[in-house]
Amino acid sequence: QVQLVQSGGGLVQAGGSLRLSCAASGGTFSSYAMGWFRQAPGKEREFVGTISRRGDRTNYADSVVGRFTISRDNAKSTVYLQMNSLKPEDTAAYYCAADPDRFYSGSKYYSDYDYWGQGTQVTVSS
Repeated sequence: QVQLVQSGGGLVQAGGSLRLSCAASGGTFSSYAMGWFRQAPGKEREFVGTISRRGDRTNYADSVVGRFTISRDNAKSTVYLQMNSLKPEDTAAYYCAADPDRFYSGSKYYSDYDYWGQGTQVTVSS
């Protein structure tokens, strides 16, 4: 059973930066494509970005391109979401997710992921 434990997040002013981490256990991390999603109150879960199993491919939502960066360290079984130039509209609960067997590069659809982190709140004040 794969477990994903998230850390990071918190309160930051607009224009600031935060880094989220997602540590995996219980499986072969290097064989998972990883995704990040977010969900604001009253809204549906939204795709943020993905990273391929070896970390050689990334894909981002238009709303975060140029501001957010996903990376991974397979030796540490951890994926990261670096968020720069944060905006109030980035306020949401952020979730990491693992796709163990469907797609090499991940998917923008949350239904394609089998395992999820517990979520971490990011609040951006104006």
